[in-house]
Amino acid sequence: MSGAVGGESRAARPEDPCLAREVLGIVGDKWSLLIVRNLSEGPRRFTELKRAVDGISQRMLTVTLRGLERDGILTRTVRNVMPPHVSYELTPMGRTLREAAAPLLEWSITHLTHIDAARTEYDGRPDTSPA
Repeated sequence: MSGAVGGESRAARPEDPCLAREVLGIVGDKWSLLIVRNLSEGPRRFTELKRAVDGISQRMLTVTLRGLERDGILTRTVRNVMPPHVSYELTPMGRTLREAAAPLLEWSITHLTHIDAARTEYDGRPDTSPA
């Protein structure tokens, strides 16, 4: 991640909590974490990721992969064969993200039915508008 904040380079102010928020925004979106999860078992091709990440559009997958590559979370390898063979793989930093995100992903899977039940109950209330 490069750029400047108020004319200073970001590296000059690593203690700035806004920088941590920016990183969390990049790696904390649902698509990024699902892609990282799917790359945990090794390299994958674009079409494999597209099939594995339910609901992601081709454009969103492309944008998310580019962002993760830019941020050093994954690498993109192109093999010059016909047709070109492009694969994506986690970097060492990407693997540490996978390890850090694994409990959150497992929590999500474990509690999905509870969340659905709570939503159904909430949506069934007579008045759910804010006070």
